[in-house]
Amino acid sequence: MNLVAIVGRPNVGKSTLFNRLIGNRQAIVDSTAGVTRDRHYGQCEWCGHEFSVVDTGGFTSGSDDVFESEIRKQVMIAIEECDLVLFMVEAATGITDFDQDIADILRRSKKPVVLAVNKVDTGERMYDTYQFYSLGLGDPMAIAAATGSGTGDLLDHVVELLPKETRDVEDPYEGLPRFTIVGKPNVGKSSLTNALLGEERNIVTPVAGTTRDAISSHYNKFGHEFMLVDTAGLRKKTKVTEDLEFYSVLRSIRAIEQSDVCILMVDATTGIEAQDMAVFNLIIRNKKGCVIVVNKWDLVPDKTTGTMKEFTEAIRERIAPLSDIPLVFTSATNKQRILDVLEAAEKVYANYSRRIPTSQLNEVMLPEIENYPPPAWKGKYIKIKYITQLPSPSPSFAFFCNLPQYIRDPYKRFLENKLRSHFDYSGCVLQIFLRQK
Repeated sequence: MNLVAIVGRPNVGKSTLFNRLIGNRQAIVDSTAGVTRDRHYGQCEWCGHEFSVVDTGGFTSGSDDVFESEIRKQVMIAIEECDLVLFMVEAATGITDFDQDIADILRRSKKPVVLAVNKVDTGERMYDTYQFYSLGLGDPMAIAAATGSGTGDLLDHVVELLPKETRDVEDPYEGLPRFTIVGKPNVGKSSLTNALLGEERNIVTPVAGTTRDAISSHYNKFGHEFMLVDTAGLRKKTKVTEDLEFYSVLRSIRAIEQSDVCILMVDATTGIEAQDMAVFNLIIRNKKGCVIVVNKWDLVPDKTTGTMKEFTEAIRERIAPLSDIPLVFTSATNKQRILDVLEAAEKVYANYSRRIPTSQLNEVMLPEIENYPPPAWKGKYIKIKYITQLPSPSPSFAFFCNLPQYIRDPYKRFLENKLRSHFDYSGCVLQIFLRQK
């Protein structure tokens, strides 16, 4: 699929246009300059043509932003890999030094360029667009990304310039498992993503809260293929004071809701804390598969085999009764045991998506129920006659009986434990439903 990269200096409306093109509020938009940092991908459909769009961070130089060099690197990668560059400038401000620098880079890149002059909200602003002819990048197109004015003509021009030999195809990643990396800020989520992908996909700095959006990447190596999603760190609500972080947290929660398996990262130097448990409970409430990764294991002093055992026992105790969730001890910066994370996530996904034939379920579970039937309630005997797996995304089972309202939670836990003992559901949440026969 053709790829269009949106580039420009900070705060010209790149993420606003990106959200409008893909028809979804995927990228965070705020009046603060420099909100977007990593490359952000989406899909746009216009008049029967489909193409991918990549949103980039604002291109600057000589600023006091600690992320400046990393953002420039991400913008250059986007320009290299795209088929067409959508260069955004702002009508009211006019041509700045940064605009001149970007125009020089684009002329040397030999890529087709569409020059979009944003924030042309009134007829008077139209006169401000003509000065951009001096950039030497063709006719400037007046748009207002916030209201959608002029974006139709812009898309017509983009589709016209895109290479014709690339045919429109369906999303090649549809149906792939989605593995989402979640956790507190600064536990190494982006470092793990970059280590797995083998490239600097996401910006990594020691500053907590570097990642703001949920960034998806396609992984296809060593026999594994899935979508890997890096998210912003989740902090306590009382600690979230900025609007930006509030939106980042919302994106992270939405990424958990849309995932199949969540890789929860814990900092080995601090151990499992209350906020780690809050993120873990969020995963469990959404009935997602889970793998716990203890990162920064290389920074733990006086490591012995007993240390790892004690750490494991402490975590198992905190996450009980779901104590069969896989645990992996890693160092993302040293690339230590990172492939074990993939194998654990793949195994949990296999368990999460397993479908057990009804005949096999009844063959295994009915004798267990006969050996230990539900306790009678007020002289009434409860008989479970039939079991089947429900067609839901997470593992769910329906037990049909004569008096479902009299079966209590302890017996439900017994049924769940028997299911787990016969079928491998490590890392997954099981749902038990009791229905009237």
